[in-house]
Amino acid sequence: MTYARAFAAILLVVATFALVTPVTAQTRFVFANESPYDTLDPHTVFDVGRVAVRLNLYDGLYRWVDNPPVLQPWLAESHTVSSDGLSYTFKLRRGARFHDGAEITAEDVRYSTERILALKKGAASLLATMIGPNTTKAVDKHTVRFTLTKPTAIFTAVVPEVHVVNSALLKKNTKGDDWGAAWLTSNEAGSGSYQLSRYDPAIGFIAKRFAGHFMPWGQKWIDEIEFRHVKEDNTRVLGMIKGDFQGTGGYLPIDQVKRLRDAQNVKIVEQESMRIMMFQINNQRAPFTDVHVRRAMNYAFDYDGFIKDILSGSVERNPVPIPNNMWGVPKDIKGYSYNLDKAKAELGQAKQKIDRPITVGYLTGFSQTEQAATVMANGLRKLGLETKLVGELWPTMVDRMKKPETSPDLVVYWISTYYADPNNWIGEMFHSGQWGTFKASCFYKNPKVDDLLDTALKSTDRKVREKAYQDAARIVYEDAAGVWIYNTKYFGPWAKDLEGIRFSPIGNGQEMRWVYYAK
Repeated sequence: MTYARAFAAILLVVATFALVTPVTAQTRFVFANESPYDTLDPHTVFDVGRVAVRLNLYDGLYRWVDNPPVLQPWLAESHTVSSDGLSYTFKLRRGARFHDGAEITAEDVRYSTERILALKKGAASLLATMIGPNTTKAVDKHTVRFTLTKPTAIFTAVVPEVHVVNSALLKKNTKGDDWGAAWLTSNEAGSGSYQLSRYDPAIGFIAKRFAGHFMPWGQKWIDEIEFRHVKEDNTRVLGMIKGDFQGTGGYLPIDQVKRLRDAQNVKIVEQESMRIMMFQINNQRAPFTDVHVRRAMNYAFDYDGFIKDILSGSVERNPVPIPNNMWGVPKDIKGYSYNLDKAKAELGQAKQKIDRPITVGYLTGFSQTEQAATVMANGLRKLGLETKLVGELWPTMVDRMKKPETSPDLVVYWISTYYADPNNWIGEMFHSGQWGTFKASCFYKNPKVDDLLDTALKSTDRKVREKAYQDAARIVYEDAAGVWIYNTKYFGPWAKDLEGIRFSPIGNGQEMRWVYYAK
């Protein structure tokens, strides 16, 4: 047989094989997000706006899943706690690997913890209250031990925020003493269910399924995911209706939710959430250093008008800084009401006088926050007060809210669930040790509240903790340190043929490893 004839025979075999061998179509998913993805570094952010990076590209020792949230072993198989409550030892599962094939070891967990503390960003403000530098040890290749500075009841609950990075890869890409921060802004060093394939800070990121993930995949999955920044509500909704997007944020204005309910190719996944909308008041800037001025702000907001008229009753009034459906909430507090006469009376008692426009911040791209800011401005105008509305993208507002000098007088936004414990809300917002984070942008300080919140963290007795949180919430309420509006429901719009969606208040359903197309 000549070479030409032999080659032709080979081509015939290949062609025949191609005809009889089915080619599996690649599945793709696009999520339209309200916030931009300005960084991929899992250790420099601690918010829900950019949580898809952390949930899909990275893993932690444990992970919160489902609703109500359940803490599930992830990179760790188990853990033990010493009798004094200071030592937490985790056993890592064997064989878990990073995207480059390197095995995940205790050294990677140790390095990741040290990196978070050294960068002093993201979850560092929370973790630094529990652990210090050089207190995390790799006991052996698959055992890591955290030694706490003091007993802390919530340590296991926040362990998922230690997103494990590939220490060897980061060390190769470190410049000076930056811990690889410049490189990790636009690259990834994770082990998550999806592996980065493209990133553009002006658009978002694309990732492909990591077949080698330690957690077994189901029979169906999505091959490629894209999380794209789409600023306007209307654009996201139209994209869902047209099929350009297969998912978007579940906290849209109710009129947009109604449009999506009517769309033939969209389904709404409705879930009870633990996401409080509130105004943080800058307690360190005059005249808001005066409790009577702060109380006037509480009486100036039209809660019923906002909740019943604008939001069509799709949310529930939440009058305190702990969600109604979380343990530790004081049920006896009815909350401030819209009452301009009481607001005027409070202003009359105030020693600090308002002689300038009040800045009211809201989040660009989140229309509900602009609506709430407008409702507040209307109430203040009826009191004879001037206001200045200031809209910022979420990352920009986060930076502003870290200092009392730069944070607006009031900022309306949501406190989401990062872990299922009252400390997630009242502890991180109103303990003075949390200043410097966006959650604590009220810059509130009350020694009695600090003591109660410390007591709640030290004790492992649920009854002791519950009473401490209730007492702290009552004091914060009387001090009018913020304006608390509602606890929301999640109305997640998804493409109708998507299945496997597992919503959790922690992450807002943006972990994609469970999701697949029914057909």
